[in-house]
Amino acid sequence: MNKMSIAGLSCAIVCISASFLNAQTSIQVKNTQDFARNEIVSLSKVQLKSFLGKNKAEDLRIKDAQNNNLVIQWVDNDGDGKNDELLFQAKVDAKKTNSYTIIADSNTPIPESKLTTYSRLVPERVDDYTWENDKIAFRVYGPKGQAEALAGVKGSTLSSGIDIWFKRTEKSVINEWYKGYLTDPMYYHKDTRGEGYDPYHVGDSRGTGGIGIWKDEKLQVSKNFTSSKTMAEGPLRTVFELTYAPWSEFGVKETKRISLDLGSNFSKFESTFEAEKPVPNYTVGITLHKNEGETKLNDKGGYYLHWEKIDDAFVGEGIVIDPKIVQKSVAHKSETPDQSNLLVVTKPQKKLTYYAGFAWQKSGQIQTQKDWENILEKQAKIVANPLLIIVK
Repeated sequence: MNKMSIAGLSCAIVCISASFLNAQTSIQVKNTQDFARNEIVSLSKVQLKSFLGKNKAEDLRIKDAQNNNLVIQWVDNDGDGKNDELLFQAKVDAKKTNSYTIIADSNTPIPESKLTTYSRLVPERVDDYTWENDKIAFRVYGPKGQAEALAGVKGSTLSSGIDIWFKRTEKSVINEWYKGYLTDPMYYHKDTRGEGYDPYHVGDSRGTGGIGIWKDEKLQVSKNFTSSKTMAEGPLRTVFELTYAPWSEFGVKETKRISLDLGSNFSKFESTFEAEKPVPNYTVGITLHKNEGETKLNDKGGYYLHWEKIDDAFVGEGIVIDPKIVQKSVAHKSETPDQSNLLVVTKPQKKLTYYAGFAWQKSGQIQTQKDWENILEKQAKIVANPLLIIVK
């Protein structure tokens, strides 16, 4: 063997050794279901303890089996200025397991994503809080909007219902639509740019995923949120918290944490409650508007469907929840405006977790009610059977 060959072999050994030194180990992501999944995977600080004990968090990179660097996002969940979990996106075929590698590599930049999640408080339109990903967008209403509504200011909103914005573009629209609103208050209520629009009426209804307490055939609800805090926004997940002043005859204080992942049609809602008196239930709802749509209640499967036509296209709205905590469900119809709601009545508990979302026909994601039901059914299976993550 000549000197050049020996030198080349030595270099290869050194490179391989360096690679193994940098690698903590592998991440295995297993999909137990009979359909392909494209989801955001979360790794806790504890799972990464070995790596972080020897390397800087900012040097961490994740590679897939094809040696591609993946988009990652760190999240500080408790607002203490320290990262609590690491996110990356995994595309796993049915009944398959994917392997990923963690390495330390300060020289290679983290890939930039063309798509993103996003959320923020919007003072330019009173104080909405709005959030979105590449598929959908939502908003809720704040304390200034409540004060203006009570004072009779035109165009203000008094509601803790969840508004939805219809998108048919993967790009972020929040900033552009609100910028347009400043010169034309109807800017995002017209689909003139082929990006989508907001034709959805919330009023005092639950919108898509608002909550209340169901008692004596009436729904007791909160007013607008009183404060908001953005916890995370980035390419893979946005997280924020809303607080509500005590509401209902039971004196319920509520903190609502909402998160939305890239590629998902569903926001995750986690409401934490403190009540002065024992409550009979916590109830999640979807507005039925003028009762012209169709509903499907599936207590056994833990998903609930509303299908309605708005303007010239259909939208499917839905709730996904653990069926073990459901007391009952009902499509409640009323002649009083905004009081017709699909209601999912759950057992009272300190923390309520559920998913609410939608798909618009013009987005291209669905065409029929069955398409939407399939997405809801799949989401229920995803919630019940999370991806199995093993860090070795």
